[in-house]
Amino acid sequence: MSRTFAVIATVVALAATVPLAHADERRIATLAPEGSLWMKQMEKGAAKVKQATDGRITTKYYGGGSQGDEKDVIRKIRLEQLDGAALTSVGLAIIYPGIRALQLPHFFADLDELDYVRKKTWPYFQKKFREEGFELLAPGDVGWIHLFSTKKIATKKDLENAKLWVWQGDPLASKLTDSLGINGVPLTVPEVLPALTSGRIDACFGSPLAAVALQWHTKVRYMTSLRVVYGIGGMVLRKDVWESASDEDIEAQTKIGKKLMKQTLKRVRKDNGRALKALEREGLTVVQTPDDVIAEFEEQAEKMWDAGVGSAYTQAELDMVKKYRKEYRDKQAKSAKAE
Repeated sequence: MSRTFAVIATVVALAATVPLAHADERRIATLAPEGSLWMKQMEKGAAKVKQATDGRITTKYYGGGSQGDEKDVIRKIRLEQLDGAALTSVGLAIIYPGIRALQLPHFFADLDELDYVRKKTWPYFQKKFREEGFELLAPGDVGWIHLFSTKKIATKKDLENAKLWVWQGDPLASKLTDSLGINGVPLTVPEVLPALTSGRIDACFGSPLAAVALQWHTKVRYMTSLRVVYGIGGMVLRKDVWESASDEDIEAQTKIGKKLMKQTLKRVRKDNGRALKALEREGLTVVQTPDDVIAEFEEQAEKMWDAGVGSAYTQAELDMVKKYRKEYRDKQAKSAKAE
């Protein structure tokens, strides 16, 4: 009898992790806080999809990490407690690690280069996600990632003495901090703000817009000028949930998603600039990264591209993003020469 009660209690506990949704309502989790640009855009898209499908498809978003970190969210999706998620590259890599080839440190020179390579490779990654039981939908942006800190980091020694947040479960970030001799403190995203408050960490990586949305800006005073990497993300749904819709409704969602994606990418990029200016007005100091630190970072970052083969992505995937980056650069050089 006690075993029966234990089973019942387990089932009840699992069912209680996410409020019951309506039969036609998709349950989507995200780390994006309520009221953030990302959440507003997703809710806008949900309203358009509901209208376009005559209410056959509705969406309930659970924001601000309320369903746990991205590892927890993906586990819940696989258990069918959630239907999908808006994820960062770290979350996407839990499903299919190879997508990290699109977020290599010191790889993209500018956003046009990123857009070209991502557009070329996205269908490949969509196929890989389907093989894992997920539909990879629209890509998303976090922005250029900088180092924010409570103390001024102006030298290599300052960097070595910093207590820097490292995303828990992100092997590439840990490898980079180790190679630079930085003291990394593994934490989940919801733990970063309390850790900044308590002094457990005194530095963290993020985009200006993310720093504002997650309230990290209330604790940090400095930002390094060095752009570490460009943060990306994407929306995923369980493959069976996506395919349960009619062809007509899938077409409507796809059309709305593509249009909204373009708007969101444009807004995120513009609002990251606005966020930085606002932070500077509030007293944030942008510290110019010393040349020796930049040189060492660039050297270690490029070593990491090859170091990630096998553990994060395949050699073929690394070669693929390199090929398309070269293709873009060759086209730019040819165009410039013609002018």
